[in-house]
Amino acid sequence: MNPVGTYFREPVETLERSDLDALIEERIHYTVRYANDHSPFYRHWFREHRIDPATIRTHEDLAGLPIIGGADIRANQPPNRKDFGFLSAAPDDIFTIHETSGTSGTPKSFFLAWQEWERLAEKYARIFVSQGFGRGDRMVICASYGMNVGANTMTLAARDIGMTIIPTGKCTFPLRTITNYRPTGIVGSVFKLIRLARQMKAEGMKPEESGVKRLVVGGEAFADESRAYLAGLWGCEVFNTYGSTEGTMCGECSARQGLHVPEDLVHMDLYDPDKKGFVKDGECGRIVLTTLLPVGAKCGMLLINYDTDDTTVVTSRDRCACGRTHMRIYTPQREAETFWARGTPMNRVDVERGVFQPGNMEYLTGEYEAFLYAGDDREKTVMRVSMEAEDPKTCDRDLVAENFKKSFFAMKPRLRQQEEEGLFTIDFNFVLPRGLELSSLPGRPKRFVDRR
Repeated sequence: MNPVGTYFREPVETLERSDLDALIEERIHYTVRYANDHSPFYRHWFREHRIDPATIRTHEDLAGLPIIGGADIRANQPPNRKDFGFLSAAPDDIFTIHETSGTSGTPKSFFLAWQEWERLAEKYARIFVSQGFGRGDRMVICASYGMNVGANTMTLAARDIGMTIIPTGKCTFPLRTITNYRPTGIVGSVFKLIRLARQMKAEGMKPEESGVKRLVVGGEAFADESRAYLAGLWGCEVFNTYGSTEGTMCGECSARQGLHVPEDLVHMDLYDPDKKGFVKDGECGRIVLTTLLPVGAKCGMLLINYDTDDTTVVTSRDRCACGRTHMRIYTPQREAETFWARGTPMNRVDVERGVFQPGNMEYLTGEYEAFLYAGDDREKTVMRVSMEAEDPKTCDRDLVAENFKKSFFAMKPRLRQQEEEGLFTIDFNFVLPRGLELSSLPGRPKRFVDRR
């Protein structure tokens, strides 16, 4: 399907809220019925919890169902059992098999029928079109073409839009890729794209003159300050996305007022910390997903009330400036990157925000890592922040530290008081490029670690 104007599928993307809610409820009812008919796990799950699938028809009905998580998927696949309990289609209907990265434990297996690939591709096609991409654009995909679904999904989406894909699979590609093929967009993580810009400058190239008009970032939450710095390096717009193998693909549109959730294809509820009920719009909650199947559709593996371990806020359900009616959310943050100190939560993004304060970037590369330690008396918490500096000897350490603390404590006033009382301390460390601990670790190492 070719995009029409600024939409990929305008009738669905601009549905009035009442019509969209009705479509969601129709698909909730069908999805639950399909799960009972085709998924061994859910068939047993409904019986175990004495749930009549026919009674699950609305968003509110989902609140009465138990919540599952990654541990349930792992418990229902080898080696914990001989088969795959979440498989919800005949083996002959499965087109591809995937695994998650395994960064949080044993990789989870996922099975996709071809119809699912079409739905996944549509999610990304909507995002790309909403960001201004269209026929004639050339996009470098830096995401890995492995057992995860992201890069392949974006490639299929590009086919439906009419874009050309340059499938490098990583950001460490030869710079002739840019000079020879003149891409108009690049997909990658914030830090990979920062490093790419620095590599170009080191070789005499100006990123802002490369012809790249838009950057699409995802894979991890980031601070507005690091986005602004990245946009300045490249001299172009930077759009945010959020996706997962479990089926979430959300993205910013040209208005950049939150990430649109494709509500007709995936249902997102936000629960309180105890997972006892929904939070109100505007309040932070845990993201719990339910696959939504069009009536009559097949699905290789669906999920109902799946806890992603991520948190976000519904920022609006009103019509967006771009014309879309699907709800918008704040950039999700991973709960695994959130720690508590002295009664206050802090996330990796809070640390990143402090690093990327504008005055700091005259001296820093943007690479950082932070660790929490217990003080000698166990009552005190110490946060040690290490940052790469172009030259640690000439870096204005006092300025960087002052800017960091001003940003960090602006969001954490209780910790500022704890610092004044000697119960919380931030120590700063400045190292040469490639001098961080994470530099020697393979894969995507954690930037914020609790070592108390």
